[in-house]
Amino acid sequence: MKISIGNDHAGPDYKKAIVKHLEEKGITVINHGTDTFDSVDYPDFVHPVAEDVATGIANFGIIICGSGNGVAMTANKHKGIRAALCWIKEIAELARRHNDANIISIPARYTSIQQAIGMVDVFLNTEFEGGRHQNRVDKIACK
Repeated sequence: MKISIGNDHAGPDYKKAIVKHLEEKGITVINHGTDTFDSVDYPDFVHPVAEDVATGIANFGIIICGSGNGVAMTANKHKGIRAALCWIKEIAELARRHNDANIISIPARYTSIQQAIGMVDVFLNTEFEGGRHQNRVDKIACK
């Protein structure tokens, strides 16, 4: 499995902990995030993650900013991307199970690092349920 990750200045500590956690599990991580707390523009770090997922370079993406909203909005502009803003494990699970989300958006200012790692684990280990949900997912993208 290959994961692409990106973050702005609100998420370097989160990214570092998540990358370490994933690499310890043998997962390859492509890092597009900043490593500093200096103010940056989150789209510069999110567009590469969305491109990695959209083109199949990565299986899934992880994006992190203060609220999780800006990065999710940015990623969702890409065709084939379904970025889900998650703040608890149950939302991360439903995002995968019902919405076939392929990028998880984490709000660093509203979750702990341990919560974020738990959400990532649930997100990556939950399969899309398909069935009645497939028809809904098929209607998400604009034509």
